[in-house]
Amino acid sequence: MIDACASFIEEGRVQFFTLSSVDSESWLATWKNGHDQAEMHRAYERYVIEEAIPFIKHKTGWFDGMMTTGCSMGAYHAVNFFLQHPDVFTKVIALSGVYDVRFFVGDYYNDDAIYQNSPVDYIWNQNDGWFIDRYRQAEIVLCTGLGAWEQDGLPSFYKLKEAFDQKPIPAWFAEWGHDVAHDWEWWRRQMPYFLGNLYL
Repeated sequence: MIDACASFIEEGRVQFFTLSSVDSESWLATWKNGHDQAEMHRAYERYVIEEAIPFIKHKTGWFDGMMTTGCSMGAYHAVNFFLQHPDVFTKVIALSGVYDVRFFVGDYYNDDAIYQNSPVDYIWNQNDGWFIDRYRQAEIVLCTGLGAWEQDGLPSFYKLKEAFDQKPIPAWFAEWGHDVAHDWEWWRRQMPYFLGNLYL
């Protein structure tokens, strides 16, 4: 992916910092109950916001809004972190994500820790003007293919689009063709395409 975006880096338009996830201990830890999965994710969120972001600011001297981006599971994180922290992240590019945590934990009933990290759920009840104003000022891109292995993410992609349309929150929900698979070959094409269409 870094090679695919090399021209943007060489021109000084973007700088990438890649963070390891704890997905194998959170949403993908199928031996845990949903609440414990969500609590591990919350610990990861605290690390990102309280440690990683301050480190990046110190390292770069950049104190304005940042972009969050990712593919597949990374797309979920990109959208969730953006929606939770629009004061930190002002741009998002999410490729081929699943934005409904039921996909990972099943029905979660009234568990707030899970609900607060399921974008297709909490976005409908997010009516705080502070958040909505920042969403509307941001640059938001979600993309999905319609080909092999993309089907798992399509319901939440369309549900999120419906919520954004109703709020209304401007965003680019891009559908690529039926030949476009859930695969790095396509993400390496999509990322530079969308970077080229953002104000950097």
